Amino acid sequence: MYHYLAGALTLSLVLAFSAAAQDSTNSDKPFDVRSSVGDLHVGKDADAQKAGLPLYPGARPKHEDGNEPINFGILTESFGLKLVVAKYESNDPAQKILAYYKDKMRKYGKVLACHNTNDNSGFHSDNDDDQNRPLKCEGDNSGPVRELKVGTENNARIVAIESAEGDKTTTFAIVYVQSRGKSGDI
Repeated sequence: MYHYLAGALTLSLVLAFSAAAQDSTNSDKPFDVRSSVGDLHVGKDADAQKAGLPLYPGARPKHEDGNEPINFGILTESFGLKLVVAKYESNDPAQKILAYYKDKMRKYGKVLACHNTNDNSGFHSDNDDDQNRPLKCEGDNSGPVRELKVGTENNARIVAIESAEGDKTTTFAIVYVQSRGKSGDI
């Protein structure tokens, strides 16, 4: 019974503050709610450090309309979700950036190198028992996007790098996703 009540209160909290959170995403000021039911954070304050990785030397933030960095977190007694997405660009070639992040990501486990036509992150499990499964590559191993992945389906760091032929700029995104169900901390 308590789980249903906590879920209903959490949903109420999210719905009640969604309008205010939307206003927050239109400004540079983060939106934070702390309550006895749970905590909520929405902001554009995402960066490589909040994803647990260093920023590639000389990289600069890449801001695009509709594609701003996001730092989202919701934590309740029943569940939690943390999502950090930040996009950058560099004048260095993709291979140099890949080598840098492959080395930096090793501290979190075995680094998987994927080469995809899209930025499908491989998160597709609905089963709580499957959330600790290692990440895997998706797609046909061709295309412009190269990904480095480390972690599990419920605690993943991903660096997606794209460099168009003839482009002097390499674009890359750093993603951190952490989720939990009824037990564990974010």
